[in-house]
Amino acid sequence: MLNVKVSNVLLMLLCIFFLLAVQAAKNGLRRNVVLIIFDDLRPALGGYGDYLAQTPNLDAFIKESHYFTRAYSQQSLCAPSRNSMLTGRRPDTLHLYDFYNYWRDFTGNFSTLPQYFKAHNYYTYGIGKVFHPGISSNNTDDYPYSWSLPVFRPQSEKYMNSPVCPDAGGILRKNLICPVHLQTQPLKTLPDIESTAEAIRFVSAYKRRRPFFLAVGFHKPHINFRFPQQFIDQFRLEDFNNYTTDNNKPEDMPNVAWNPYIDVRSRDDFKHQNISFPYGPISAKHRSQIRQAYYASVAYVDDLFGKFIAHLNKSNTIVLVTSDHGWSLGEHAEWAKYSNFEVALRVPLIVRSPEFPTNASQNIHTIAELIDIFPTLVDLAHLPALPSCNKSSQNLICGEGKSLYPLLQGVGRNEEYVALSQYPRPGIEPTKHPNSDKPKLSNIKVMGYSIRTNVFRYTLWVRFNAHDFSKDWNEIFGEELYDHRLDEGEDVNLAKIPEYNETCTLLRQQLITAFSK
Repeated sequence: MLNVKVSNVLLMLLCIFFLLAVQAAKNGLRRNVVLIIFDDLRPALGGYGDYLAQTPNLDAFIKESHYFTRAYSQQSLCAPSRNSMLTGRRPDTLHLYDFYNYWRDFTGNFSTLPQYFKAHNYYTYGIGKVFHPGISSNNTDDYPYSWSLPVFRPQSEKYMNSPVCPDAGGILRKNLICPVHLQTQPLKTLPDIESTAEAIRFVSAYKRRRPFFLAVGFHKPHINFRFPQQFIDQFRLEDFNNYTTDNNKPEDMPNVAWNPYIDVRSRDDFKHQNISFPYGPISAKHRSQIRQAYYASVAYVDDLFGKFIAHLNKSNTIVLVTSDHGWSLGEHAEWAKYSNFEVALRVPLIVRSPEFPTNASQNIHTIAELIDIFPTLVDLAHLPALPSCNKSSQNLICGEGKSLYPLLQGVGRNEEYVALSQYPRPGIEPTKHPNSDKPKLSNIKVMGYSIRTNVFRYTLWVRFNAHDFSKDWNEIFGEELYDHRLDEGEDVNLAKIPEYNETCTLLRQQLITAFSK
């Protein structure tokens, strides 16, 4: 009888142990996930081969990670890119090309990447600029859908576009280039410094049983270039004098493709320089100064990245680092983003996971897109796979990208994928009013659709109807073809050269098919 009682007790203890083990498998043994998004960061990193960059922390991170050398944004503008990345859907699906609508109200109540993790028992928290703040994220950063608690917004963020840059006479300006001493700044700090401190506090204090999904959004290197003075002191101005040879708009670039960098022109330290609209050029000295300040901004957030990453548990944390899009530093004589060129669309994409330990960086040349991040992180965390969207259904939980998880495993790296991107214009010529860099939806009359293959970038600018989101593939305002085997800078438009007629025809059909699905 005693043996039976002992057996029953042992059986009960075994059942309890089993249930606890199952619960631990669901919660405690799951890996934490950290998503880091920089703002306007092209691959200006030493680990990506940029010899001018001073990014020791990201370079060290790359050395123990997999990194994609050809990853692309779906639109080179903050809000549309982030909406696309975080919902896993293309801009043409969301119908969001500007800053002024919230996808849940405007298009559909689509689930987001953090929302998916939250639904699978992750504690989700956002810090800094993850979703674009304002109307495009319902003035809540999509809380409470995406986050377990309200997003942390730095207190000093409200001064980002205030006159806080002292000139030689001590007058405070809204400058483009703005190295500062922290003690002179409002609250004696800067937004990304506050975000870094909060990220360190969170991971250091987190004691919950559930795993966490943490997204950290840095504001830099987005303009204005405001950072502590010591970071610009690291760079010699003369090193940026011969950065590109593109001092003027290329003659074979369609006018509709041009961005007149209106944001740069409007800053106090540039608006009185008589830069002719729309094509410039900017003087040689100021070109070098902008580049120097951009690289200093990158060095600044690299330093903050290093301070944060040191506090993560490498053995139990998946980390993905990327940007919302790139930034032009004088290529094609353009500045800022607002285009379909490689420099505006190509971004770093770096993945470190305990599942793939490595002592040496592994670069992956397969083409990737930012909409691939959603299904990739889901697979890395071994959650139920994100379904692929079916255009004929109204599935609120699905993605249009591919998972990069097999590529991280070394499977399918010879597959030929493409990247699809787009940019809107209010007309076929650059204009200040309406702003051809950042047109509102109601003003969009032209859409530039771009496809990046292993060899080519092909872009077609066509009539777009903002009322029903339709496009007319037969009304063409510009066509571009660049061969990356010979022209990595996309300097020579081959679209009008007869020998490339057949290539253009094939790529045009491939593009139309891809954007018509």
